[in-house]
Amino acid sequence: MRGVDRAKFDRPSGCAANDIFNRGKGNILRIIKANDGNVYEAPNHFNMWGIRKFGTPEGAKAVSVSVSEFLPNGGATLSASDKERIYVVLRGSITVKSERGEAFTLAEEDMIYIAPGEKREMSVNGIYAARVLVIIASC
Repeated sequence: MRGVDRAKFDRPSGCAANDIFNRGKGNILRIIKANDGNVYEAPNHFNMWGIRKFGTPEGAKAVSVSVSEFLPNGGATLSASDKERIYVVLRGSITVKSERGEAFTLAEEDMIYIAPGEKREMSVNGIYAARVLVIIASC
């Protein structure tokens, strides 16, 4: 923000207060290329693989970003996490079901927010694979 005094802005609190105003001129921006990332197996998931694009090992302090590739008939069993999550469907279609039996069908470019402690399961719809961007708050 050229010509703007950053000190005039309210400083964020909580998760967003990860010293972004005091980092200096280096390491604020980071490019993650399409071929960057580390493959991992996610607990309680099946017929899929995950690619962590950016997270704590890569220098993040409050967020993890992964891409999950689900084969047809892939998904995740009912489980909860202590972290906030957002799923963004990049390709295909998935259904996320809550512990209370609510079913949310998501198509490409749809997203769902999952609160900490919320139990959910997920399945791929149809005969095509699904690609899901997973954003996890780590604070």
